[in-house]
Amino acid sequence: MVPLRDENPTRITPYVTYGLIAANILVFLYELSLSDRALTQFFYAWAVVPCQLSNMCRVALPASDFPEWVTLISSQFLHGGFLHIAGNMLFLWIFGNNVEDRLGHVKYLIFYLACGVLASLTQWFFSSGSAIPSLGASGAIAGVMGAYILRYPQAKVLTLLPLGIFITTVRVPAFFFLGFWFVQQAFNGLVSLNAPANIGMEGGGIAYWAHAGGFVFGAILGPLLGLFSEDNEY
Repeated sequence: MVPLRDENPTRITPYVTYGLIAANILVFLYELSLSDRALTQFFYAWAVVPCQLSNMCRVALPASDFPEWVTLISSQFLHGGFLHIAGNMLFLWIFGNNVEDRLGHVKYLIFYLACGVLASLTQWFFSSGSAIPSLGASGAIAGVMGAYILRYPQAKVLTLLPLGIFITTVRVPAFFFLGFWFVQQAFNGLVSLNAPANIGMEGGGIAYWAHAGGFVFGAILGPLLGLFSEDNEY
C-alpha cells in the first residue's frame, strides 16, 4: 500500500515540512555529484556508524572531524538512493503537515529531530557493534506517523493498492494503515536481529528497529509537546 494523500485540512502553511523536504533533496543532489569513493567517505563522516558511537569498532574506519553524536542529526538528511528518498519524502509530505499544524512550527521541528535521534539510538541499541553506516529520514518520519495515528486515527488516507496486474485507490483509516505499517516494522525487526547487514541499514537494507522506535517515541513525544492542544503558537 502506498499513501497518496490524507483528507485533513490544516490551519497553517507547513513551512517546516517543506523546508525539511527541500533540505533532504538538496543533500541528495549533492550526494549524486560525488564519486563512489567520495560518497562512501561522506556516509562514514555524516551517517551514524554504531560501533563508532559505541567506541568499539574492531576495524579501521574513515575518520571524521566531528564528534560521532553529531551524526545522530546529520544522518537524518542522507539517503542511499532514489527510491529511499522518494518514499521518505512522500510519507513526510502526506503526514507531516497535519502534525506540524497541531504542534506549531518550532515544536514540530524539535519533535522531528528528536524522533530521528531516538530512532537512531533504538537501531544502535540492537546493533551497537556494527561498522555499517545507518542513514535516512525514516526514523524521524516514523515519529511523525506515530503522532499522526494518535491525533487522527479515523482520518482517511487515499492509498494506492495493487491487485495483481490491476491498481486501484482506496480510502483507508489512518489507524489501520499506520498500525499495519508499525506491526510490520516491529515484526521485521525481530526477524532481522541476526540477519546480515547491507549498506546503511540492518537486515536487507532497512532499519526496522529505527522505524519502530521512531514510531513509538513519536507517539510519546507528540502529546507531551501539545499534540492535542488547541492553542499552540506558530
